[in-house]
Amino acid sequence: MLLHRTTLTKPRRLAAVLTATALGVGLLAGCGSDSDDKADDNAPAAAAGGAFPVTVEHAFGSTKVTEAPKRVVTVGYTDDQTALALGTKPVGMVDQYPNPEGKSPDINTQWPWVKDKWGSTKPDVIMKNGDSGPNYEKIAALRPDLIIAVYSEIDKAAYDKLSKIAPTVGRTKGEKELFSAPWQDNAVHIAKALGKEDEGKKLVEGIEDKLAEAKKSHPKFANQTSVALSWYKDSINPFTSKDVRGRLLTGMGFRYQTKIDKIAGGKFSTELSPERTDLVDVDRIVVINDKADTAALKKFKLFANLDAVKKGNVSYLLDSEGPAVGAAMSQGTVLSLPYAIDELVKSVE
Repeated sequence: MLLHRTTLTKPRRLAAVLTATALGVGLLAGCGSDSDDKADDNAPAAAAGGAFPVTVEHAFGSTKVTEAPKRVVTVGYTDDQTALALGTKPVGMVDQYPNPEGKSPDINTQWPWVKDKWGSTKPDVIMKNGDSGPNYEKIAALRPDLIIAVYSEIDKAAYDKLSKIAPTVGRTKGEKELFSAPWQDNAVHIAKALGKEDEGKKLVEGIEDKLAEAKKSHPKFANQTSVALSWYKDSINPFTSKDVRGRLLTGMGFRYQTKIDKIAGGKFSTELSPERTDLVDVDRIVVINDKADTAALKKFKLFANLDAVKKGNVSYLLDSEGPAVGAAMSQGTVLSLPYAIDELVKSVE
């Protein structure tokens, strides 16, 4: 299993010192390239309608978007999905999950919840999970009129460089720790940048209603503690209650194992030492892994001996394989969450 943010990434900090290649990005912004032609073929959809101009306050200041953007690049891991939900097909995006070399179309455009939205459009990949930062040259060549970097770890130096290419919207002002902002806040934040704040709020309300219905229909959840976790590098790695996976479980009514939050120290997940395996011995365990790592976890005796495991109170959800329920949970977007909620409820009933 590759360690990546949408399943278990420990946030990578972008290098404070930009490379010489990145420093040349201002020159590239006004030049044509092969990427220009490719991007034109993609026929990107503008943010139809919407209220403009709009000023978006974010972690790095404020950004004014004067008119509906026609060429949007998303630098956040899941920002493309919110844009898609609002009718905008980004010309550039991040590969959240590794795409097999030479495979087309990109698996990141083929999830059940985004496939129809992308259609035949093939966006350029401007960063892969594991890269030290976005490809500034590639972004500039795509000639964006808006860059969205919300579910992202870019720092001020990277933000300044992106802003020289096009107006850039960073993560929400309220996000103190990377990736800690509620999915609702991120969705509305991106919607505002696209001039569709009200539409974004309606999408959020629809998902919250869906969670509330799941909670109402399953009152037993309120009496059960839960935790979501993955197996990585021979260790159990639980997610905190502030992570999107934890928020999804509590949104359905479960009580979360908040002791995980204390030892995580503000991060979205933590690695448990063998002697702390007891922390995940709760009423309902949700495991997010693909087949090989799930098999390895089941062989880990300390996990196999937990009461919850012996009682069969474990939901094993495939991450990127099969129905990819884990990916839907991990991405936590207005497109993936309806699918994630339906499948998660089935697995824990």
